[in-house]
Amino acid sequence: MASKIDNIFAASRFVLPEQRELYLQLKEDQKLSPQPTIEEDELESFHYLIRDSAREDYAVTVTWWKPVKENLGTFCSMWGVIKWIDPNSRRIRLANDESVEWIDMDKITEVRT
Repeated sequence: MASKIDNIFAASRFVLPEQRELYLQLKEDQKLSPQPTIEEDELESFHYLIRDSAREDYAVTVTWWKPVKENLGTFCSMWGVIKWIDPNSRRIRLANDESVEWIDMDKITEVRT
């Protein structure tokens, strides 16, 4: 059974739309997390897998942090083949059967085969 603190709307019968919207926004903000710090050896491993996927044309799963609100964001994940590495703007083009995504290399948190 949920406590009254978990559900602030259980005690009252009438809730203003503004209150409900603010409560739902607060719950969404609690799901956000700051960008993690990646160690140098992990970055080298990511860059190796990215270059190898682009060269050998095999699929990888890339997870990256996407900013939503100030310094908080969510994690996105997508599998596909690295089709292009843009060293000037430091981003990669990841493509699969369904979509194509440009991903900042500074936001990548994980690369798996």
